Amino acid sequence: MTKKFYATTPIYYVNSVPHIGHAYTTVALDVLARYKRLKGVDVRFLTGTDEHGANIEKSAAAKGVSPKAWTDEVSAKYKEMWKTLNISYDDFIRTTDEKHVQVVQAIFEKLLKSGDIYLGSYAGKYCLSCEQYYNESEILEGGLCPVHKRPLTEVHEETYFFKLSRYQDALLKFYEEHPGFLSPKFRANEIINFVKGGLQDLSVSRTKVAWGIQVPSNPKHTIYVWFDALINYITAAGYGTLICQDKTLHEAQLKQIRAEKFEDLWPADLHMVGKEIFRFHAVIWPAVLMALGLPLPKKVFAHGWWTVEGEKMSKSLGNIVNPAEVAAKYGTDPLRLFLFREVPFGQDGDFSMASFKNRYNSDLANNIGNLLSRTLNMAAKNIGELPEKIEGDYPLLQKAAQVEATIDKAYEELAFDKVLEAIFGYGGDLNKLVDEKKPWMLAKTDLPAAQAVLLELVACLRHVAVWLEPFMPTIAKEMQKRLLPGKIEKYAPLFPRLEDK
Repeated sequence: MTKKFYATTPIYYVNSVPHIGHAYTTVALDVLARYKRLKGVDVRFLTGTDEHGANIEKSAAAKGVSPKAWTDEVSAKYKEMWKTLNISYDDFIRTTDEKHVQVVQAIFEKLLKSGDIYLGSYAGKYCLSCEQYYNESEILEGGLCPVHKRPLTEVHEETYFFKLSRYQDALLKFYEEHPGFLSPKFRANEIINFVKGGLQDLSVSRTKVAWGIQVPSNPKHTIYVWFDALINYITAAGYGTLICQDKTLHEAQLKQIRAEKFEDLWPADLHMVGKEIFRFHAVIWPAVLMALGLPLPKKVFAHGWWTVEGEKMSKSLGNIVNPAEVAAKYGTDPLRLFLFREVPFGQDGDFSMASFKNRYNSDLANNIGNLLSRTLNMAAKNIGELPEKIEGDYPLLQKAAQVEATIDKAYEELAFDKVLEAIFGYGGDLNKLVDEKKPWMLAKTDLPAAQAVLLELVACLRHVAVWLEPFMPTIAKEMQKRLLPGKIEKYAPLFPRLEDK
């Protein structure tokens, strides 16, 4: 069997409900997955939820429910959000899934036996929100967390360590030999310099956090939430069927692990993550895979953050953008498109309703929507029926192959903004053709010439409708329907202009 294109989002932490940042990562991977499928690629698209750790205990206690009841509720909200945003994932994993729990335990014991995990004790500064220890060099002035800018907690506990330091040289060698692994390139130096600065062994268990996966050989320890979470990528790929061959698990437990050929999926082609978790995926996760003797993913891509109206999203500021609310008011597809039209993918971006409305009106209402309406209205009047094949010496139709090559190259680079730039640039060319040729006037003096212009526009718009499908699956299908061969019907505008109230 041919290996599938295996791509993943992070699994999202269920201490709170999904927001625009989670949507950004997930829609990005959905766009890529839909594009790959259009090209005939067999895709496996994984997403899911990360459900253990102290923050989950805290959130559940605040709501007066059990951690499992809380994770059930919030995980369901992620699934609901992905349905709203038309996410075409193939698999959804939860770290409370029994198949995952058993594989994490088996891996922990395997690495304990190999000496990659050992028992020790730890004293250090810990961020409860990050669920991460920080070195003195990383801590901000005043003993603050570098991410949350809050005071760190001094923690002393017995812990198991993963020998991360053992893999420092191997990681640096891998980065050098696989320059596409750390992406985008401008973020690579941050990781390389961190590893060159010296890796310390990583604490991978907690004795003071009850809500987690127990270490089988020492049940007073629960496995560190990040160590548990990262393993999801191979659990979902069927790694359980391999690790369980050493009889670590009972036959009854084996049945709960999806039987799929691990090599059909692994190594992952792409882990799509936000920049704040790049280090976990680019340093810790590869080291764990090396310890297990498994191939490393081909690429980890870390995109930027979204601010809202120039401010960082926070509950205290009350500026958390709920994608479902924007989609309900303006449509799912325009929101999906906006996320990648506004800023280069990988960079930080700012979400404002003014920018959203401007993009909607300029790109959708004025460019593509108006072009489609004008073309079909004029074609209905001057042609009557659309033919199945449109061939001829049409310059813009010939240019479509060149535009498609540009689009393919941009997808390879995960440059979704460049994909859209090419599409809307082509749309601009088509609008220019209408303005120059004026087919409505030309029809009065030279009907065949006017018909030729309209046929060229229809043929080109058929390409545009396919190119837009990964970003706007529902609206693109509607465009394709309107451009089908046969009698032209009268349609309402695809994108009514948004007026400022």
